[in-house]
Amino acid sequence: MKDIFKLLEEDARRTPEQLAVLAGLSVGEVVSIIKKAESEGVIVGYKALVNWDNVPGEEGQVWALIEVKVVPQRGVGFDGIAERISRFTEVDSLYLVSGQFDLAVIVIGKSFNEVGAFVSNKLATMEGVQGTNTHYLLKRYKDDGLWLFKGDESQRLPVSP
Repeated sequence: MKDIFKLLEEDARRTPEQLAVLAGLSVGEVVSIIKKAESEGVIVGYKALVNWDNVPGEEGQVWALIEVKVVPQRGVGFDGIAERISRFTEVDSLYLVSGQFDLAVIVIGKSFNEVGAFVSNKLATMEGVQGTNTHYLLKRYKDDGLWLFKGDESQRLPVSP
C-alpha cells in the first residue's frame, strides 16, 4: 500500500494500470487502495507543481516564509490558531515547527506590499499572535522534491569519506 502512495507522490498522473504494474498488484487492488485512502483522508488531493516564473504573460509571485510566535490555547494547543491562520487565502502552507517560533507560514502574493499588508493587517493582529518574522523567498530552485529548471537537473553532490 505504501508503494502506491510513494508512486502517486512521484507522479499523480499515473493510471491505476501503471501503478498496478509498478507495485506488483492487480488494477482492482490499486483502485480499492486509492478509494479507501481518499475516503479516510490519507490521500487529500492531487496537484501539479507549476513554475510560475516560466508562465508567459504571468506577472510572477512573491513568496514569503513567515515565522509566527503564538500563545497556545487551552484544550487545543496550537491547532486552534493554526486553523484560523490556514483559512486566509494568502496562506499556501502552514507548519508547526520547533525553535524560537511556533508556526511557519508560506504566503504567496502578487507583490512585496501585498505580502507585507497581509502580515501587518491580518496575521500580526490576530489574537494569540505574539510576533512574526518574515523572510522573502527570492528564488525557488527545488519544490516538493522537484527541480524547477528544465535542462539544469541538479546532480547529487558526491559524498567524501
